[in-house]
Amino acid sequence: MEQELIAEVVRLGFPRELGEQIVKNLRTENMMGRMYRYLRRVKPRSAEEMVDEMLAIMEDRERWTQKKLSEYYNRRLYGSLARLEAEAEEEE
Repeated sequence: MEQELIAEVVRLGFPRELGEQIVKNLRTENMMGRMYRYLRRVKPRSAEEMVDEMLAIMEDRERWTQKKLSEYYNRRLYGSLARLEAEAEEEE
């Protein structure tokens, strides 16, 4: 996917280096695929539009990661609380 994304950036008339930096920042196949689909569908006219979309994709990923971390820690916390309650009931 990396090479396809870079090739699409070049095909749209932008420098290869811009595509390489986008790939470097997006990191995952899913994020690169999303950017690739955006480029094919929207055909941005400026590097700024491209970078704005890249940043939006990165923000979405960060929000998703934070949500998953929060869910994980909530499960651990409530699991611990449930065990403590069960132990307290057994002691009574």
